Amino acid sequence: MTYRTECNIPTSVKEVQKLGWDYIDVILFTGDAFVDHPSFGTACIARYLEKAGYRVAVVPQPNWRDDLRDFRKLGAPRLYFGVNAGAMDSMVNHYTAAKRLRHDDAYTPEGKAGQRPDRAVTVYSKILKQLWPEVPVVIGGVEASLRRLTHYDYWDNRLMPSILVDSGADWLCYGMGERPMLELTKAIEAGRNRRQIEQIPQLAFFRAGKMQKSTPLHPQWGTGEESPETPSVASLRTVSGISRTAPLVLHSYERCCADKRAFAENFHQIETHANMLHAQTLIEPVGDGYVQINPPYPPATTEEMDACWDLPFTKLPHPRYKGKRIPAYDMIKDSIITHRGCFGGCNFCTIAAHQGKFIQSRSEKSILAEVRKLAAMPEFHGNISDLGAPTANMYGMHGKNLELCAKCRRKSCLFPGPCPNLDRSHERVLKLYRDVDAVKGIRHSYIGSGVRYDLFLDEKGFVDATGKPYLRELMLKHTSGRLKVAPEHTEDKVLNYMAKPSFRLFERLRREFDQINRENGTHTELVPYFISSHPGCTLEDMRRLAANPCLKGIWMEQVQDFMPTPMTTSSVMFWSGIDPRTMKPVFVERDSSKKKAQKALFFKK
Repeated sequence: MTYRTECNIPTSVKEVQKLGWDYIDVILFTGDAFVDHPSFGTACIARYLEKAGYRVAVVPQPNWRDDLRDFRKLGAPRLYFGVNAGAMDSMVNHYTAAKRLRHDDAYTPEGKAGQRPDRAVTVYSKILKQLWPEVPVVIGGVEASLRRLTHYDYWDNRLMPSILVDSGADWLCYGMGERPMLELTKAIEAGRNRRQIEQIPQLAFFRAGKMQKSTPLHPQWGTGEESPETPSVASLRTVSGISRTAPLVLHSYERCCADKRAFAENFHQIETHANMLHAQTLIEPVGDGYVQINPPYPPATTEEMDACWDLPFTKLPHPRYKGKRIPAYDMIKDSIITHRGCFGGCNFCTIAAHQGKFIQSRSEKSILAEVRKLAAMPEFHGNISDLGAPTANMYGMHGKNLELCAKCRRKSCLFPGPCPNLDRSHERVLKLYRDVDAVKGIRHSYIGSGVRYDLFLDEKGFVDATGKPYLRELMLKHTSGRLKVAPEHTEDKVLNYMAKPSFRLFERLRREFDQINRENGTHTELVPYFISSHPGCTLEDMRRLAANPCLKGIWMEQVQDFMPTPMTTSSVMFWSGIDPRTMKPVFVERDSSKKKAQKALFFKK
């Protein structure tokens, strides 16, 4: 592996000194090894702030067990510390669905386990507050984002308050954080007071005492004028419903602990507003204060997305890891991200809660420029491992009438049925695939991300003229022998609790799939993913799944036991026994031996 040494984000005292810096503006602590690639959030925030003129350093995987020298070595930053657990929730990273400790960690050199603590955001934040009590701590990333309000913690088997309460952090930035983090950085640098900072979108914070009277989003900073350092202010003020809508006060943390129904009611409101274009401010009382969640920024424009990917990433692990393999980097080093977000709305998935429901796509020009740069790298061998995003074939998709989308309160654009306002044409994504494959040096571009077949199929057949060409091209040109899809179950009752389409759609997919193989003399395999022990799923449901005739002759190895993760409808069902969408009871299998039996049935043929 050839490492570029220019333009690296510093991670040590020597590297800071080599740059000639006499101060650092922002120091980011992360639970992952530092890979300077847009697939990793730490790199995105570091490069975004760097472009704005700030000096940013990163401390990857600090040792929290010794004398805390990793937390001291760079001193105090001029503005604040940033903290994240890494690309995954640290508890999901450490433990299986059976709560067994994992033996490796893909985000650590050589896959070594144990290089970050359980609940890394809280541990890191408490240490920094102990050492540097006067310096603000800003938390973010997946762990903080999905634990921003009262949530069920599977590993402790209890409800926990917002991570702001336990960590003692000053601010929490949820979701994809480039824009709010830049605005927060500018506000701290400018010496804005607390009330002014509290108006920044996509921030959350804990305040002791009673909630203060709401003030408009982005006040005029007490000067009679908008800050010249916040150019996004004018555009954000045009977003209807934010500054003029009263906050929505949720049940308190204590009430949720005492009443599972209150917790389910809270989550229904939280999820609804997380999927709205114009959400309300959320207030959740806890202890002697409250947590406030400001509405998010509007979805990023194509120009804003391109600006993120145009940043000077080295696309490599930091030179400090020379000679060491980072498994997660190996998985993404030859990949290209095309967009963010997912409007599928699966009840067990956290993607929309973190990235948003609305698809934010890069331009074809930006994507092709990155493909050309990848093709020119000496380590690249011609194969793009993944051209996609959380759901690959949502690239460029949106509502036909965007005014209707602005009023929509649906969590999913596909469940219980596809939204009639959704444009499901695959014309644009097909053209992108062909343009990428035409780049000199590209032998194959594979689609390793998930694909929603209900975007091009219904039970009657293909939904438009682009559906069959897309499936055909996906099978013949962009699949390395096995196409993985996720029907998740066969029984409609269980699929309804998952917010997934009927299995009859998978049956239709298999017929079309087999026909394309026959027509072209190919042997591409269809590999379905399934989940056992999801709320609503019984042992008998798994028996029916295992015996379903449509699965005969299919490679059957992909089943996982349901793991409740924070901020999902499914985890709320698991804890409360209530479906928060209907407030009706739902069966939940919590007995570990019976959960094991459900999974074992899948393999008994």
